[in-house]
Amino acid sequence: MARIARALLSVTNKTGIVDLARALTSLGVEILSTGGTYKVLHDAGIAPLREVAEVTQFPEMLDGRVKTIHPRIAGGILAMRSRPEHMQAIAEHGIPAIDLVCVNLYEFEKIAAREDASLEELIANIDIGGPTMIRAAAKNWQDVAVVTSPDDYAALTAELTENHGNVSPKTHWELAKKAFSATAAYDRAVSARLAEIPPTGDLVPAILNIRAPRTLPLRYGENPHQSAALYATGHLGVAGAAQLQGKELSYNNLVDLDAAWALIGEFEAPAAAIIKHTNPCGCAEGETLAEAYRRAFDADPISAFGGVLAFNRSVDADTATEICKTFIEAIAAPDYTPEALESLAAKKNLRLLKVTLARDSELVIKSISGGYLAQTADAHRLQRADLQVKTKRAPTPQEWAALEFAWKVVKHVKSNAIVFAQVGEGHGQLISAGAGQMSRVDSVRFGAMKAALPLGGSVVASDAFFPFADGLEEAARHGVTAAIQPGGSVRDDEVIEAADRLGLAMVFTGVRHFRH
Repeated sequence: MARIARALLSVTNKTGIVDLARALTSLGVEILSTGGTYKVLHDAGIAPLREVAEVTQFPEMLDGRVKTIHPRIAGGILAMRSRPEHMQAIAEHGIPAIDLVCVNLYEFEKIAAREDASLEELIANIDIGGPTMIRAAAKNWQDVAVVTSPDDYAALTAELTENHGNVSPKTHWELAKKAFSATAAYDRAVSARLAEIPPTGDLVPAILNIRAPRTLPLRYGENPHQSAALYATGHLGVAGAAQLQGKELSYNNLVDLDAAWALIGEFEAPAAAIIKHTNPCGCAEGETLAEAYRRAFDADPISAFGGVLAFNRSVDADTATEICKTFIEAIAAPDYTPEALESLAAKKNLRLLKVTLARDSELVIKSISGGYLAQTADAHRLQRADLQVKTKRAPTPQEWAALEFAWKVVKHVKSNAIVFAQVGEGHGQLISAGAGQMSRVDSVRFGAMKAALPLGGSVVASDAFFPFADGLEEAARHGVTAAIQPGGSVRDDEVIEAADRLGLAMVFTGVRHFRH
């Protein structure tokens, strides 16, 4: 056990610091502090309390940049108690030994999360003295306890109180590991954010930093024989969502929720998406969220059973009533009304996630044997002005709306991807999808086979070009009247000729949306 006689407290996040200081002083611990932390503790009546400048006999300077970077602080932290020569050295120079360092860092990541943050703001929020003290204390972990998060104050206080001001070697070691993790995360955050700044900024970084704390151990992975956990980089997106009710989330729940949330982000009108094994089995817009959900459900009621839902509006009471009519695994939405929560509470195992939108600029990362693949997110948004009508007949206004809707959905279907969408006066509606087939014509056939709603008069979207006319001809056989595809095949002329022969309207996007 190591006795805590003197502590250095210097924190950006003041949460809980007064309570910690009060607990320390009650155990006879002398407290050293700096700047804003000193003022908070002094105003709270904490004593004994000394300013670091009193110990260093040197004032804070350079707008607070130089406070704790001084031999009389570093020596007191780094001196190893087991080495007589260390203790003799600090005694000769009148350096007080420091047994506890409580430091958290400038909130660089909070500033970095702002897309409009200037370089000057970013640089100003790079902490220097904090990481120095943390690393020094963690290096001398046998003798100095180091605390970097308010989350650890309660446990530390309880141990100090129970052991009359002493801290166990085990606690010293666990705190040191957390400290090194904190400074490593901080350095990575600084490096990653500064790398985004022109002229040297690169959307795909030269060095890929992958680091995130484990936030949720999972019972298993995709299958029961696989281990898994959730790691989150913050409070955005599905990984950082708040779970409001329901059973613990599974690996597959999270994968499907992420697919659903990505799809629903495509729409401005009230919209609902139903996902099964990462593919949309229902998606629709509506005048209300409840209408959108009913129309999405109608596309494939069988597959919707046990599916995952996403909404781009707060779930209201009417929508919740519709949801409760069938078994659903999980829901992602920006919020839920109190009435909706009351209704959905009847489905006690239903997992409800409140999700905050994440930035589009996040990298998409996949592991492969021996390394990782990284790419920017597929954030392309279709503009009608960019489309080229390739057939003699242009789409009607209703077909244009349906084609644009289908293109938003096909982007989120596994390749080879085909989507059939309803043509009408109102909002878009998915009829059926052909996903992940080895040939594009088979995706058309599969999508047509799965259709629960009439295909006559619908439109079709293809995530990549039709390599032959057979896929388009198969779609026309089921009553499709218009098509949207990227184009770019060496046989584009044959496909366009087939569309003209069949009386179809067809437009090219010039953009492909493979999804593997």
